[in-house]
Amino acid sequence: MQQTLFQVEQFDHPKLHLFKQTSLGQIHQTIPWEALASCLPRIDKSKPGPKPWFTNQGMLALMFLKHLLDTSDEKLIERFNTDWPLQLFCGKLLSETEKVRDTAIVSKVRGYIADQADWQPLQGVLLSHWKDDMDLTSLLLMDATVYESYIRFPTDVKLLWESCIWVYQHILFKSCKLLKIKRPRNKFIDQKRKQQTYFKLRKKSYKKGRKRHTSLLYLLRKGLDQLQQVLDDHPNLTLTHLQSHYLRTIKKVLMQQQKLAVDPQAKIADRIVSLHKPYIRTIKTGKENKPNEWDMKAHMLQCDGVSWFDCMQFNPFNECKRLKVSVAKHKQAFGHCHQLGADRIYATNENRRYLSEKQIFHGFVTKGRPRKDHNKNKAIDVLKSQINKVRSTHLEGAFGNHKNHYGLRKVKALREETGKPGCFLVSWLPMQCY
Repeated sequence: MQQTLFQVEQFDHPKLHLFKQTSLGQIHQTIPWEALASCLPRIDKSKPGPKPWFTNQGMLALMFLKHLLDTSDEKLIERFNTDWPLQLFCGKLLSETEKVRDTAIVSKVRGYIADQADWQPLQGVLLSHWKDDMDLTSLLLMDATVYESYIRFPTDVKLLWESCIWVYQHILFKSCKLLKIKRPRNKFIDQKRKQQTYFKLRKKSYKKGRKRHTSLLYLLRKGLDQLQQVLDDHPNLTLTHLQSHYLRTIKKVLMQQQKLAVDPQAKIADRIVSLHKPYIRTIKTGKENKPNEWDMKAHMLQCDGVSWFDCMQFNPFNECKRLKVSVAKHKQAFGHCHQLGADRIYATNENRRYLSEKQIFHGFVTKGRPRKDHNKNKAIDVLKSQINKVRSTHLEGAFGNHKNHYGLRKVKALREETGKPGCFLVSWLPMQCY
């Protein structure tokens, strides 16, 4: 390894001095890395085996760079190997002959943070660190958004056909080949031709869709019965963990689709829309151009440009029920809330009474007849307009920044846990990069 005249950790290192003058270095100095790193389990370097490339601080910084640069895992490692400011940002300055060869290290770090870290304590560290630099802490803004997942557009026919492929090609046919037995007789090849013809149709009518739905239901039921018969006849045959995981999901899909075949308008609790991501649920947004979205719904709060999450979950929820909890969290972090800006969905009678009891001025439309004092009424309307304008520009602008510039337009995380760290880390960015 190359010998250096100065240590990287020393203040007078020339590269470190240049790094602090860059925009990336200025961002690095505003984040409390040591306090954040303490939220992760301490790495014991005395244990035998390969030593980790990054410290806790370096892993958090690497995930931060992943969304800041909005690049893939492979491109991030390529830039890390050749760009020394990125190395200093993660606290790992490589020598001229040294490089990170493991392209999956970003995925491993993402999984480690998802399993070991809780985003609530991390947010508490950031809020307590930035609280002294905030001026307008009496105004609370809140809104909800959906960070969509990178999946194909969900339909029942696509879901059933993917389930049939897994039952027949990935489990049944492979098991028969492994056991060296003849495949059970079925119509999978014929249905595959019909399915390809259906996919090529430019316009898919409701009648043809229902016909394919019925045929695929019968094919899936028969495939599961034949697979169960093979497992009963050969007790020594064991399925892999991945095959068992998909098989459990497929059985749930079959039960739900059988109910929809009888009653197409039935409401299914925890309805599965993706075989590869069974935790995703349909979120009804009510937008004219996109009434439904699929992935995690997040309720975000903002105070003086700093955004943090109140709730993140994949099951749909009504954000107007979170107003009281959000006001309590704001009081715990910054003190009493005097003004509140929120969308009209929050303007329920229960929330109005609560805000009146707490003496919190809000930007909701006034109910009832206008007051006789027109000058006072006009001043109140101007203040409400200003609060709503700040909410629509700052808070909703943060949503647009997350999705357009920081890689959250389509979340590509496969596991349920690995999708949350990316959304949480991106919430740091608006304060630093506006």
